[in-house]
Amino acid sequence: MADFSHKPTLTGDRVVLRPVTEDDVPALLPMFQDPEIARLTGCHTDFDESGLRRWYGSRGDQNDRLDLAVVERATGRVVGEAVLNEWDPDNESCAFRICFAPAGIGRGLGTEATRLIVGHAFEAVGLHRVWLEVYAFNPRARRAYEKAGFRTEGTLRGALLWEGQRVDATVMAVLAPEWGVTA
Repeated sequence: MADFSHKPTLTGDRVVLRPVTEDDVPALLPMFQDPEIARLTGCHTDFDESGLRRWYGSRGDQNDRLDLAVVERATGRVVGEAVLNEWDPDNESCAFRICFAPAGIGRGLGTEATRLIVGHAFEAVGLHRVWLEVYAFNPRARRAYEKAGFRTEGTLRGALLWEGQRVDATVMAVLAPEWGVTA
């Protein structure tokens, strides 16, 4: 099985996924400043531009995760990121997350980006399982994950404390055989 040291460019009809760099921070910054995106992703952290530049500038050196910028083909603009992380080589598994800046939301770009990066996980890296968590107050994301082939596995009750309220997280995953990949 490969690791994530190779940082591919994945091309779809509407998006290109390519290695993210610190030069992408101005386009991604609105993603970290939007209160609704913070709520939907359960992010309690405040990020500053210099910290984000250091973070994104180091992504190319990581062999245990894959951080790709989502670029809208029609405009050439970076509209989000797609990430494979929490790699577990012994179990051929990793986590997946995706997030968009406000300008990229609700336009169907996430479904294609998800299919591209998850396909890469199975077909190029050789993983068996890709999983994620989605919060109960984010049904739009859950529908997008279902369209991409993810299935519900269970619920993490009260996994997030958001503004004094406990919010459940649904664990979803897709397996290589469900994707059409066999070992």
